[in-house]
Amino acid sequence: MKLTVFGATGGVGGEIVRQALAAGHGVTAVVRDPARLSVTGEGLEVLRADLTDPEALRAAVTGRDAVLSGLGPRKKADAGITADLTRSVVRAMEAEGVRRLVVVSAAPVGPPAERQPAVDRIMGSLVARVLKPVYDDLRAMEAALASSATDWTSVRPPRLQDKPATGVYRRVVGGTPTSGRFIGRADVAHAMLAAIDDASTVKQGVGVAY
Repeated sequence: MKLTVFGATGGVGGEIVRQALAAGHGVTAVVRDPARLSVTGEGLEVLRADLTDPEALRAAVTGRDAVLSGLGPRKKADAGITADLTRSVVRAMEAEGVRRLVVVSAAPVGPPAERQPAVDRIMGSLVARVLKPVYDDLRAMEAALASSATDWTSVRPPRLQDKPATGVYRRVVGGTPTSGRFIGRADVAHAMLAAIDDASTVKQGVGVAY
């Protein structure tokens, strides 16, 4: 497949690029600073672009089989940028007739897990209050997806870890895994790539966790 990856210099985005190349896909990594992209390999094209300008992004998405986004706020002060940048990506895709879009979001944006233990509910509530601006940003991003013409999927992990990919994790389409506290960035990338051809995830949030 021919894929475009936004947020390729981040933890999840870099893993998407690495795993996609290893699987033999052609990858266009859209970045603001090419020097920050540590991934190399045959089939990789690096495109420097202004992510706030939908017109500038059209060349990055035209003719692609799917677009994947690892965009997300690195800190609370960044809250608001994810929704804005994702809207730019969506506008570029709609202009070029590209439909498949898979993005990373966060578990608190999805519905509460069924039969969640009390300690997980309490901790989740505390984290949600502390990081409310971040989660509000991601909710706005998902609202933009829902009103778009794209065939989107939002992958919603809990707390992220730097671990090798295992390919072994729980996945709930339209829901949240019970007691899902952690997952590695590499496995989030794995789940996002796997979602591309999975029709059951289209226009759905997908909770993933160990």
